[in-house]
Amino acid sequence: MGKDFTSAFRPAIVMTILFAALLGIAYPLAMTGIGQALFPHQAGGSLVKVGGRVIGSEVVGQAFVSDRYFQTRPSAAGKGYDGLASSGSNLGSTSQVLVDRVKADVAKRRAEGVMGPMPADLVTTSGSGLDPDLSPEAALAQVARVARVRGLGVEQVRALVVAKTEDSVLGDPHVNVLALNRALDAIPAR
Repeated sequence: MGKDFTSAFRPAIVMTILFAALLGIAYPLAMTGIGQALFPHQAGGSLVKVGGRVIGSEVVGQAFVSDRYFQTRPSAAGKGYDGLASSGSNLGSTSQVLVDRVKADVAKRRAEGVMGPMPADLVTTSGSGLDPDLSPEAALAQVARVARVRGLGVEQVRALVVAKTEDSVLGDPHVNVLALNRALDAIPAR
């Protein structure tokens, strides 16, 4: 019995170690190397740099709190846009905590001047809590506030939102908030 167990156990251990090394070390290193070689910008996090300083990422959202900027959607990642705590709130539609938070966010957006139907992505979090995009409707709902605070024409800011709206092959059109705010900063102040 002991000899049969040893003869069956040894190949199992050897195969486990072999596949752990192959699939746990060699394959991930090979894929990382290929990704870095073929897509260095994307593999490096799609970082946006200004003057050599990283100011954000094209694919990871960040909070913009100044009224001079288009605001992102609320985040449930940690204390808000914490990349180390990426997650949704996991609150169901019957959760009173969710209802209260959404009501507070709607009141905040109304105080900022958002009129008419409230775009859902201005008051709800994304699945990851790190969504860098808004719907065109959510961006357009903020045009009046941004134009007023910056002293720009409403039509000029609206045209900027339309210009920064990207169509998606598989999803709805979207506006990258960081790209939109960078374009906004490029407009000379009056």
